[in-house]
Amino acid sequence: MSKQIIYTVRVEFGDCDPGRIVWFPNFFRWIDAASRHFFVTCGVLSWSETEKALGVIGTPLVDTHARFVTTATYDDVLEIHTSVAEWREKSFVQRYRIMCKKKLIMECDEVRIFAERLPGSETGIRAVPIPPSIRTLCE
Repeated sequence: MSKQIIYTVRVEFGDCDPGRIVWFPNFFRWIDAASRHFFVTCGVLSWSETEKALGVIGTPLVDTHARFVTTATYDDVLEIHTSVAEWREKSFVQRYRIMCKKKLIMECDEVRIFAERLPGSETGIRAVPIPPSIRTLCE
């Protein structure tokens, strides 16, 4: 298991549909921000710095599974509890539990990889083994 880091988001009026319910893609935007916040809080350098030092350009998403339990609305303060549920050789499962006033709103597991650029390509990437230094910071 890893550390658990909490990322906080206040729901704004524009995050909601006309029924004042958070539009579901916003949860994925917040989860993506919580993922990066997790690594920053654990002490991982910016992706531009990890690219220089380790060749790692980031942690792209390769699979996701979400379960919505209840709704959130304008002015709610959401706590996104983020951890790594499983470390693999070249990928990891990042787990999110979105809470509001101690009530579960949504939970999501994402499979992400540590990626490097393909040599000679501007857009191609490939998975690389998880750098031990990063894993140590996050455990």
